Amino acid sequence: MDFFFTHPIGILILTVVKALALLVPLLIGVAYLTYAERKVLAAMQMRKGPNVVGPFGLLQPFADAIKMLMKETIVPAGANRVLFLLAPMLTFTLAMLAWAVIPVNDGWAIADINVGVLYLFAISSLGVYGVIIAGWASNSKYAFLGALRSAAQMVSYEVSMGFVIVTVLLCVGSLNLTEVVRAQQNVWFAIPLFPMFIIFFISTLAETNRAPFDLPEGESELVAGFFVEYSSMSFALFFLGEYANMILMSSLTTILFLGGWLPPIDIAPFNWVPGPIWFVAKICLCLFTFIWVRATFPRYRYDQLMRLGWKVFLPFSLVWLVITAAVLKLTGWLPA
Repeated sequence: MDFFFTHPIGILILTVVKALALLVPLLIGVAYLTYAERKVLAAMQMRKGPNVVGPFGLLQPFADAIKMLMKETIVPAGANRVLFLLAPMLTFTLAMLAWAVIPVNDGWAIADINVGVLYLFAISSLGVYGVIIAGWASNSKYAFLGALRSAAQMVSYEVSMGFVIVTVLLCVGSLNLTEVVRAQQNVWFAIPLFPMFIIFFISTLAETNRAPFDLPEGESELVAGFFVEYSSMSFALFFLGEYANMILMSSLTTILFLGGWLPPIDIAPFNWVPGPIWFVAKICLCLFTFIWVRATFPRYRYDQLMRLGWKVFLPFSLVWLVITAAVLKLTGWLPA
């Protein structure tokens, strides 16, 4: 058995098993997040939502998947065929790759590396390329304008998100996401860093192109944004990538501010519940808030979106970062 865990082939097999153990439930979760969103929005708007396909409409995600598979993939005339088909695959693949460093429990990560935060920064930065390639390769002015608008939005809010994450890392003293969770055993960072928690969550809405920042899908101006020319499974990959990113950002919010797999209070009966259950419950709470915001707020204008990111969130997060560093240094709380 020791030979299996030390031999390169054994390590490869173990890594593949861990990846499947994480990605299969994740893909099922992505499918049923679409169902949950439609049900929650229906309840908030006094409608029924999906209720025909299967009991309580539970088979609706499978019906949608079959419908997408059966439709024809149409490539516009004049489009760059290779890049047109590559863009949705790139977007979906990057959404999956980011989960390699996400710990769902103490030591439960595909790769528990010491630079997990840098890895997530790199993956999230590459996500912009899928959007830009899709808009350019479609050979459509609407798609290209939607891609430029979406890329500008994603880059703008990544800056303030970066300052928020650096503030958390100052309090932890490590780039390892498991260490970030362990540092919250006494108090979750959402309490002392509450303004940064709010900024981070709102920035995740903009980063994932969710309402009220769903400007890439501004139907009145751009029909449907950068993916307007996509159909069938190529469109479905963009759709799944968006929902996978929602779950990823919710998990990152949970790790950075809500104590990851830690219970709210380390006493019985809370600490009887396994860590992964707490982790999933907190992700579901964040996802419910995503949907709640969509049902509540109207879409921002583009100038309002950019003003909020550059003139409000960026200076505020920078000032709070400096204040946090000063307080940690003066009080001697700076991690070794």
